[in-house]
Amino acid sequence: MTKTIVLIHGAWLNSLSWEKVKARYEARGYTVIAPDWPFDDRAPAALRANPLPALAKIGQREIVDHYDRIIRQLPEQPILVGHSLGAVFVQQLLARGLGVAGVAINPAPTPGVPLGPHAIVSALPVLGDLLSWRKVKHMPLDFFRTRFAQTAVDPEAAYERYIVPTPGKAYWSGVVGAMKIDWARQDRAPLLLIGGGKDLIADASMTEAIYRRQKRATSKTELKIFDDRSHWTLMDKGWETVADLALNWAVEHATSQTPKLNLAA
Repeated sequence: MTKTIVLIHGAWLNSLSWEKVKARYEARGYTVIAPDWPFDDRAPAALRANPLPALAKIGQREIVDHYDRIIRQLPEQPILVGHSLGAVFVQQLLARGLGVAGVAINPAPTPGVPLGPHAIVSALPVLGDLLSWRKVKHMPLDFFRTRFAQTAVDPEAAYERYIVPTPGKAYWSGVVGAMKIDWARQDRAPLLLIGGGKDLIADASMTEAIYRRQKRATSKTELKIFDDRSHWTLMDKGWETVADLALNWAVEHATSQTPKLNLAA
């Protein structure tokens, strides 16, 4: 059984957002790596103050390829855990034959799945700016407080510690020229989808829609919705429940076979 876990963050966050989960998994004896997206590997305050212009050129394919290279260099196939857009990347990586199990937490829109009403509203600050595909976008504090982490106890402190700019291209490349998943024919490891009933970024109904498509695969596929949790689920009180479910499920259902790697991906 693998002892390696790869954590994949989503938009508006970098690897620091995994600090609690990473420490918890390491305390259980796992080797945990949480790579940043390209050009995201600085402190959030520094990224907000001076994002690198190259960040604007990063789309979903570049990010998935970045994680693909990292995973292929590991000594063993890992468990993949992703949040938000990182949960979409987990699905893409599994479809490439990587990972022994995957967990997609609060998955952002996956190609082929319609946006939920909350996701549409939350995407407007980026997609409503028709030139945002070539910009680095910044999240306003008010948006964070009312939509991204409306359940946070101290949203101002959380914003200062964790929020980073994100490339508009990461949104647009999920709409234009998006990487598709052949739901039924993919040869992937088991997958757990976790959603939140209070999620205003990635509606629980959207997570359920992704599940209905993913379960077309012959691989094990399960769904868990926490009715009382928001998109900030891995930071809010009780985050341990979500983190433990993710790892325990992955360990229980991980494939014992080496995945068949799609080297052409």
